Amino acid sequence: MNDHETTCKYNLAETCCASVSIDQLLALSENKEAKITDILDTSRIQDYGEITGTTDLRTHLSRLYSSKVGTPLTPKNVLITPGAIAANHMVLYSLIGPGDHVVCHYPTYQQLYTIPQSLGAEVSLWKSKPEANWLPDFDELKAMVRDDTKLIILNNPQNPTGAILPKPLLHKIIDFAEAKNIIILSDEVYRPLFHSISPLNSDFPPSTLSLGYKNVIVTGSLSKAYSLAGIRIGWVASRSAELIEKITITRDYTTISVSQLDQSVAAFALAPDTIHALLGRNIQMAKANLELLDRWIIKHDEYCSWVKPMAGTTAFIKFQRDGKPIDTVAFCQTLQDKMGVLIMPGDFAFGEEFKGYVRIGYVCHTEVLKEGLEEMRKFMRKEFDDLPVVES
Repeated sequence: MNDHETTCKYNLAETCCASVSIDQLLALSENKEAKITDILDTSRIQDYGEITGTTDLRTHLSRLYSSKVGTPLTPKNVLITPGAIAANHMVLYSLIGPGDHVVCHYPTYQQLYTIPQSLGAEVSLWKSKPEANWLPDFDELKAMVRDDTKLIILNNPQNPTGAILPKPLLHKIIDFAEAKNIIILSDEVYRPLFHSISPLNSDFPPSTLSLGYKNVIVTGSLSKAYSLAGIRIGWVASRSAELIEKITITRDYTTISVSQLDQSVAAFALAPDTIHALLGRNIQMAKANLELLDRWIIKHDEYCSWVKPMAGTTAFIKFQRDGKPIDTVAFCQTLQDKMGVLIMPGDFAFGEEFKGYVRIGYVCHTEVLKEGLEEMRKFMRKEFDDLPVVES
């Protein structure tokens, strides 16, 4: 990231909704009497604070996971971490070891399958495929599970495709895992940025935490859907006190507590006066920008194809010429060198089977996307035919 994001002119590899400042966050609040000191209390002593996370922040998060469920989630079942990357690492380190078997939804963020491997587990990849609109096959999941399967890892919405695991499939996964007493870890870092599916749709996915199975763990953060990557706030939540206790013990070896200042910003963002306007901003931006990207792809459909994302901030697009995948590392490097546009090569980031794919983050500021896509249009006209192709 540091080698490319700091030097590009148009960052279309960014996976967060366009970030906001503290001043912008304050302006979004429906409480027009709110002041900057309501976000950052400069009189507060900066000691370690509440070790597992501030009561305000954990209460707001527990409320989000308690709507439309019979049994509310208590704040003590939420653990604050320095970002979702730390949350995932703590969960995996707490639960997985040599001799365990893990099934991981794929493609996904590399951490979710390489960390279990580094801990000595055997990992089977439950693959979603573009020809099935990135929907994985439930029968394949059932066939992968073994007597020593300890954990099933989901990513919903999915990075890099923007696909969702629909509600009926989630219920099947939950029922199957519960029958076999397998823990589920669901990385929901892009939740609740559902811009292309209505909550009234029968496929609309609830949080896995709300489906009635105790041995479910979810992770999330303020980075992606909430535009606050800079404050480094993530969380672990579960209805299992035993699982939360295990993860808390691991956390004691890595994190005494998370910054009080960061948690204050996070609590303000997730408070009822702010969260609806913040998410509304980001969902509207995602809808508008996705339409721009869709039009660009239609204009270049001789060379590129995709499954249009349903949620999140990322699209996974395949580029080819004369029936062969483009060398996307060469594509991305040349595009940045000549046009200043940064996108992510899919085979480099997600595995060799994704030759020809690039990941584009499209929920940046709309003008950035417009200008970046215009530079890509020029590149396609002048430079694309000179790019190398690779064998499938």
